[in-house]
Amino acid sequence: MAHKSDIEIAREADKKPIQEIGAKLGIPSEHLLPFGHDKAKVSAEFIAAQRDKPNGKLILVTAVNPTPAGEGKTTTTVGLGDGLNAIGKKAAICIREASLGPCFGMKGGAAGGGYAQVVPMEEMNLHFTGDFHAITSAHNLLSAMIDNHIYWGNELEIDMRRVAWRRVLDMNDRALRDIVTSLGGVANGFPRQAGFDITVASEVMAILCLANDLDDLQKRLGDIIVAYRRDRSPVYCRDIKADGAMTVLLKDALQPNLVQTLENNPAFVHGGPFANIAHGCNSVVATTTALKLADYVVTEAGFGADLGAEKFMNIKCRKAGISPDAVVIVATVRAMKMNGGVAKADLGAENVDAVKKGCANLGRHIENVKSFGVPAVVAINHFVTDTDAEVQAVQEYAASLGSEAIVCRHWADGSAGVKELATRVAEIAESGTAQFSPLYPDDMGLFEKIETIAKRIYWADEVLADKKVRDQLKQWEADGYGNLPICMAKTQYSFTTDPNRRGAPTGHSLPVREVRLSAGAGFVVVICGEIMTMPGLPRVPSAEAIHLNDAGQIEGLF
Repeated sequence: MAHKSDIEIAREADKKPIQEIGAKLGIPSEHLLPFGHDKAKVSAEFIAAQRDKPNGKLILVTAVNPTPAGEGKTTTTVGLGDGLNAIGKKAAICIREASLGPCFGMKGGAAGGGYAQVVPMEEMNLHFTGDFHAITSAHNLLSAMIDNHIYWGNELEIDMRRVAWRRVLDMNDRALRDIVTSLGGVANGFPRQAGFDITVASEVMAILCLANDLDDLQKRLGDIIVAYRRDRSPVYCRDIKADGAMTVLLKDALQPNLVQTLENNPAFVHGGPFANIAHGCNSVVATTTALKLADYVVTEAGFGADLGAEKFMNIKCRKAGISPDAVVIVATVRAMKMNGGVAKADLGAENVDAVKKGCANLGRHIENVKSFGVPAVVAINHFVTDTDAEVQAVQEYAASLGSEAIVCRHWADGSAGVKELATRVAEIAESGTAQFSPLYPDDMGLFEKIETIAKRIYWADEVLADKKVRDQLKQWEADGYGNLPICMAKTQYSFTTDPNRRGAPTGHSLPVREVRLSAGAGFVVVICGEIMTMPGLPRVPSAEAIHLNDAGQIEGLF
């Protein structure tokens, strides 16, 4: 049964009409805006009417630092949602939408795997309901209006050397990282240096994922700082008068998308900020709506807990006024072996010592999650090559830290393989033991916030930042932005800024390259090490293998 490929399993899915899935959550069909038969947006009117209902229990799924061996965070999120439904709980899952850049670049599609998947897989990995196109269009409308304002006399006195708003594209394209625009003479405007980021790194994406409703969305869009004058005073999006039109473009995109798992359970798939360069969480609208409609909501935050979970707690929960009742940290025996020094080619052979050595990475994530006051349980995402002794080593290690590790076989067996985890997570969530608090208070200084994350989450000794960065942070504090949380942009592969340092390193420094103010989203982005806000394609992009077969089906996307 489990030897079929993800795409074969997805194609055989017995999908129900999306109205039936909505009915499970009490969403009447007239409040579903269907895209085909198997996906729909939930209307803003319906969402607004749920505001006063009590919240269900919120479960965060996070993971150890990712390795080439694979961890399966989305797969576990989907499996746990199905597992909770299988033990009689009313549960929904909330995950992010996929970015086209990585789909055609390194990793192909992402919607879970095996028998723990969300469908329709192809649409979710391609254009889906058009949300990312809307975000790209809204972002670039603002870019066009800034340059147009300068062209027609520059009434706001924008310093063209200090236009902070870059353009975006939902594609990996390194050639666009640094460009010069407006060449070709007077009719094309004033030449200036510019560049592109990937759409998922756009502040508009972050705003869409943090806004509560259309009014809040427009206010946040208006708050975006697009440029500075010669006296360094900021120019806002609302000064350019772009916030209204951008909101119009994003009107439908703000409404969450409802789809289903292979076991016909409800799944909200909405928003898609990267977790290494943005805040890496499903939208606030989707999560808070799900909490009103289901007794249990399982959501994920991108990459390892040092990035995704930290931002979920310090940014998303703080902004949305929500808090997790339990956290699941996904680990695999294979990932532990890689953290213990085993090469990818040798992962199939039993190596209990390497597992034990690699568990230090897992241990740090457990301690970090607990520092937010939330109980953590480990899900061992089972691979057929795992031996009993290796699994036992992970379980004993987790137990030694006062946590527990539960073997999950949802990839092979769907909900039947994850009932033990579902039962335990429900017990923890119902016990009310979580006493959530963010890592730092709003009124702590910006640099102190960066130091707090560096020392308490990454276990670094110090933060390295030159005078220019420190002065910039002080200036933002003087301008009234000192109460904002921090959004760290750093490699996902390590606790350090060196992607090759696995395990649980100590005695390292955190180099800060630059800081960017996302005044609309409401956070300060801190760019550490060599992180890129516009990825490039690899030597052999996934796109080379993607095509339609003779049956008209998409091949190579997964």
